[in-house]
Amino acid sequence: MLYEVTHRTAYSYTSEVTLSHHLAHLQPRTLPHQELLDFHLEISPEPQSIHHRINFHETPTSFFSIVQPHTQLIVTARSQVRVVSPILPTSSPPWESVRLACSGSLLTDATITGEFRFDSPHVTRNPDYADYAATAFPPGQPLLDGLRNLTAQMHRDFHFDPLATTVATPLADFFQNRRGVCQDFAHFGIACLRSLGLPARYVSGYLETLPPPGKTRLVGADASHAWISAWSPDFGWIDADPTNHLFPEDRHITVAWGRDFSDVSPLRGVVIGGGEPQMTVAVDVAPLSA
Repeated sequence: MLYEVTHRTAYSYTSEVTLSHHLAHLQPRTLPHQELLDFHLEISPEPQSIHHRINFHETPTSFFSIVQPHTQLIVTARSQVRVVSPILPTSSPPWESVRLACSGSLLTDATITGEFRFDSPHVTRNPDYADYAATAFPPGQPLLDGLRNLTAQMHRDFHFDPLATTVATPLADFFQNRRGVCQDFAHFGIACLRSLGLPARYVSGYLETLPPPGKTRLVGADASHAWISAWSPDFGWIDADPTNHLFPEDRHITVAWGRDFSDVSPLRGVVIGGGEPQMTVAVDVAPLSA
């Protein structure tokens, strides 16, 4: 599928901002199953400087500074992306062997053996999470089947509720209340996998949403999305979407990945002044062709 993605973030400030610095993760990645055809940022007011680079996780980033006084900031990212369905492995090793491969000298990649197996700012391992995941990962269960079972279990036990959590809601609250958004589903899925000793990472991007039957597609009504990825020694990273109980196909557009949301937030920054800011976000994922 060919998509045109528009991601518009607007900040309104109650008092004047005299200086601001911002970091954006808004450019979709180029992957074996995903081709970035065009990308550009529109920033108002115009920044004094902007720098584009690839970060530690090989994610494209944009850093910009605005030095002129302003009471509003609008950042619009426009992308054209072609996506095909990723290929899933036909088989996978037992999950215990993956844990063993990552636990010592059998694997030397510090990215896998280190940061994606242990705690991160939004994800803390917990024996309760390992117990929850044990149903999906019985002894000898192939990793792929366990990942499929975990997404099904979470989809059954947890409910999508955009009013139930915020970006600051602790993972333990989501586990207790069983309600939240895709960010919560992703963080909890990662916590379950890491609590079993398995590498897992957070993936951010977009999902083409379809209107209800008979309803018109609303421009700007889409949103950023998040899902998880687990690592298999013979295959690499396998994505799974626990919010929707599926393996991503050609409707998922990948932007960034990291340990958790703190590594991939679409736009964050530091401002001097501004009072109480109000933020609005509008995302539109428009299919152009098959």
